[in-house]
Amino acid sequence: MKNSIHSSLLTKNKVGNISQEDQLLQKDYLEAVKSFARLTYESVYVIDYEKMTFEYVSENPLFLCGYSAAEVLNLGYEFYFRNVPEKDLELLAQINEAGFDFYEKLPTDKKKEYSITYDFHLINKNGKNILINHKLTPLFLTSEQKIWKAVCIVSISHHQQAGNVFIKKQGSDEIWELDLENTIWRKSAKPTLTEREIEILRLHAQGLTINQIADKIFVAPDTVKYYRRRIFERLSVTNIVEALAYAVNSKII
Repeated sequence: MKNSIHSSLLTKNKVGNISQEDQLLQKDYLEAVKSFARLTYESVYVIDYEKMTFEYVSENPLFLCGYSAAEVLNLGYEFYFRNVPEKDLELLAQINEAGFDFYEKLPTDKKKEYSITYDFHLINKNGKNILINHKLTPLFLTSEQKIWKAVCIVSISHHQQAGNVFIKKQGSDEIWELDLENTIWRKSAKPTLTEREIEILRLHAQGLTINQIADKIFVAPDTVKYYRRRIFERLSVTNIVEALAYAVNSKII
């Protein structure tokens, strides 16, 4: 099974020789990526699909699994095969197949507007599994409109298990969720919140308690609790931590 996983991860988006014109597009872009990595708590890295390796790995520790950034950079795709459980490697192979199949059908002028997000486990050097959320979006396309380079963002997942595969389009409320059992993309709309619900989420993000939020917006604590329950229902989460993570990741707040 591992051989087929290797094949899927390494060959699904196989990129041929890059033209000189395409090479010029990437001039100095890594400086911008490095600047962004210094400003975020999330781990950032860049995949080069032509060379099937990593071009940049930030020093943010979550993705590194106890390695140095230089070690992960040197490992490239081998990092996945060493630090992702086999069951989740199978999941990544499935996501890879379905994701690139979806991408190939997109209009040429819209391909850079889409990103994919999903959860899988990493095994750190202490042997502990950590469920992370992985976001990927294209940086550069080849003249044949294949993804040449992509930037990836890694953060702690707010889910309880691997999977949770979504494709989102920039500036759109449309979301495609991958049905892992049937490998089918199902389209839906991003959940919406009222202005009051968004306000309460933002106040929670600032660290305020239910009673403090109630005082600030001049309502009873039970009213805040009512809004919280509605937020949980709309976002299909069970607690405020999950709600905040979902809202941030989905650009609701």
